[in-house]
Amino acid sequence: MKMEISEKKVNPLLKRTEVRFTIDHKGAATPTKGAVVEEIAKQMGASKDCIVLDRMESVFGNGITNGYVKVYESKDAALEIEREHILKRNGIEKPQYVPEEPKEE
Repeated sequence: MKMEISEKKVNPLLKRTEVRFTIDHKGAATPTKGAVVEEIAKQMGASKDCIVLDRMESVFGNGITNGYVKVYESKDAALEIEREHILKRNGIEKPQYVPEEPKEE
């Protein structure tokens, strides 16, 4: 799998970098979401839980996949901006609130 970043756009208002990429995987299956996120994290120097994979589209019979990913500055920025089902699809979990038990004296 050979990945090439074709466009990077910094969006300071939303605390993210928007990336368009092309993957050449001729003779192999379409790469998994996890493999794509790992490669983006390596190339961008970011943590996996700051990356939201928006879309991947394979070109039929060509061995090329184009995609769009959002790389946030922090996990908190991603949690603040992205919708819950998108975060769940990308494996980014919100911290669960657990109410404290009242102390008995």
